Amino acid sequence: MSTPPPTLSDTIQAHRIFGLLSPLAQQRLAESLTLHRMDAGDTLDFTGDPNPALQWLIAGELLLLDDQRQPILTLQASELLAPTAHPGVASAQAQTACELARLDASLVDSLREESTALAVLLPHNPPGSAVKARERSQADPALNLMTTPVRALIKREPITLPPHTPIREAARIMSEQRVSSVLLVERDHLFGLVTDRDLRNRVLAAGLDAARPVADIATLAPLTIDVHNPAFDALLLMARHNIHHVPVLDGQRIVGMITATDVSEQHSTSAVYLAGEIYKQRNVEGLKAASGRIKRLQQSLASAQASAYSSGHIITAITDAITSRLLQLAELQLGPAPVDYVWVAAGSQARNEQTAKSDQDNCMVLDDRYNEAQHGAYFKALAQFVCDGLDACGYIYCPGEMMAMTDTWRQPQHRWAEYFSRWTSTPEPKALMLTCVFFDLRAVHGNHALLDDLRRDVLGRTKSNSLFLAHMVGNALQHQPPLGVFKGISAIRSGEHKGKIDLKHTGVVPIVDLARVYALAGGHEAVNTHDRLVSAASGGAISEQSARDLRDALEFLAYTRIQHQARQIAAGQPPDNFLPLADVSNFERSQLKDAFTVVHSLQNVIGQRYRM
Repeated sequence: MSTPPPTLSDTIQAHRIFGLLSPLAQQRLAESLTLHRMDAGDTLDFTGDPNPALQWLIAGELLLLDDQRQPILTLQASELLAPTAHPGVASAQAQTACELARLDASLVDSLREESTALAVLLPHNPPGSAVKARERSQADPALNLMTTPVRALIKREPITLPPHTPIREAARIMSEQRVSSVLLVERDHLFGLVTDRDLRNRVLAAGLDAARPVADIATLAPLTIDVHNPAFDALLLMARHNIHHVPVLDGQRIVGMITATDVSEQHSTSAVYLAGEIYKQRNVEGLKAASGRIKRLQQSLASAQASAYSSGHIITAITDAITSRLLQLAELQLGPAPVDYVWVAAGSQARNEQTAKSDQDNCMVLDDRYNEAQHGAYFKALAQFVCDGLDACGYIYCPGEMMAMTDTWRQPQHRWAEYFSRWTSTPEPKALMLTCVFFDLRAVHGNHALLDDLRRDVLGRTKSNSLFLAHMVGNALQHQPPLGVFKGISAIRSGEHKGKIDLKHTGVVPIVDLARVYALAGGHEAVNTHDRLVSAASGGAISEQSARDLRDALEFLAYTRIQHQARQIAAGQPPDNFLPLADVSNFERSQLKDAFTVVHSLQNVIGQRYRM
């Protein structure tokens, strides 16, 4: 005898979320559902609905699409879709025959009030939230760029020429095709890039013979981006390197060209243009004026509710631009460097996690040809110029003097290798503190290979070094989340910050410390905390679920910190990291507690794993 098909009530009872409801609430839900079916290929469009309803996919597969009709994610049977909670979703297409249930918004809200578990798990659909979500999405230079692929920005086939093409002919073709750049290609490989700026500066202004080959004025081996990358990566590439044209590759095949204008037509790219302004400045005073716009940039990102991950990368890209320009100005004043060097960011700048409230942590790695008697005065003056300039631009001197202007942190490569060897073999408290600062390093300007070689050597020393890792864990566990005896949030009890919680040192830093230990233990080269957690999960140092929990906790705490600072900036107050608990809603307090609990639990796990 065949088994009868499940009823709607059976399906509700078996559902992971709806099964948590009381029998009476399940009955109310079943009576209110509006069922509809879709054939394979049918589409649901959310862009014309000011408040699209929560949808429950009962059967089938549903592909979510962005506003460029690019795929985002495929929903499976039993999953929920809340368009207002995901502003990047513009439509959904049935991959197979689908059955969906439309949930009444008022009933969903009442069910959330009845069940605490449901309130946590079920996406909230406040009235008009879809409109607000789309407004945020349109205003945000990061949210859309994170979900838009580079491919969507390509408008036409690339204009390519052989490198031996005469300059005059290249200019004629650019004029006819109405493009601002052409790609030089030889044997199907990208050779170089020529822009209208090259024609102006390298030909007309220099009086160069236009009959010469265009390769003479090209940027050889230009920076490129993969067609599958998010457009956000293109924004950062342009902002960091002060470029406005980026060739797009699919593997080794050239598929197009994108410009800063292409990106700006799709989204706001104030970071790209702010970086461009920074590179135009001719003195520290000009840089100081340009850096004053960083707080407004953070406010803009915060008001658009950009993620902490994307905000950190954008704000840090501007810091990188200021640092690079200071180094260029220093070399104009002092002359070219006598030996190779790399200027290295440490701390939050290295991790791409900066906010408008940042001091400076940096160092220099010099080529081993460095001779103190011959070259010492030059590099001391260069480092002093840059650190003083950063301070003038609002990046205050490091209280612990961990800066390149300090002689100890301006050394040749072999000396840095000696530092790390000593710190890892004799992990006393100061050595552990220095390792925490100087393991988070990223090259900003100069010969990057000097740092790459050093990093490989360091990771070789730390991977599987159980004694050193045990000391690092002990040091990391000194930063505890602010949970009381009964796991409630414990505010600071006295002093200037009484009644507040420190979102940096008791919120974000404990996660940064955990991710650093995972990276050291696994020999992972990632520096950003989010990326380190991804690497740790792929390497088996932590479960996929635990890594996701930590990433979510990091994003929430860092996002809360950015929003808090944005409110202070808007009120004309200096931004800090101390959030008054009195300003936190019960819902936010619950989320804070959940985030702190995740961190505390994983601190206990790693503490057990690396017992002294």
